[in-house]
Amino acid sequence: MLVWDKCFELGFHEFDEHHKHLVHLLNMTYDGFVLRAEQDEIGAVLDALIDYATYHFAAEEMWMEKHKYPGLQLHRGEHQSFCARIVEIQKDFHQGKAHLTLEVLQFLNNWLTTHILKTDAEYGRFAADLVE
Repeated sequence: MLVWDKCFELGFHEFDEHHKHLVHLLNMTYDGFVLRAEQDEIGAVLDALIDYATYHFAAEEMWMEKHKYPGLQLHRGEHQSFCARIVEIQKDFHQGKAHLTLEVLQFLNNWLTTHILKTDAEYGRFAADLVE
């Protein structure tokens, strides 16, 4: 669904590795969808994606607080909005109210891509300025 490309790299090793793992989990979720895996298998991968995203967001926000990143509140707001949406998706999926759809996968793909290339790139530039 999404191929890792150097354009996603922030030059911040820890968070670049996090992003690669999120892309990997998104692709595993997509593969389960395409291959019509059992619902419990898809659910487990979806849960792993959501858990890892939550971990990653917390790590980013702690770094931003530590380094007094001026865009922290806006960035945190994006994370919170995304988490609210994916928790709703997860809840509906596990309650059998909804199945994983291509629309949901496209939402996850578009959000992750846009967030890395725009919002995360901003703190990447901020981090680069710290070391100069």
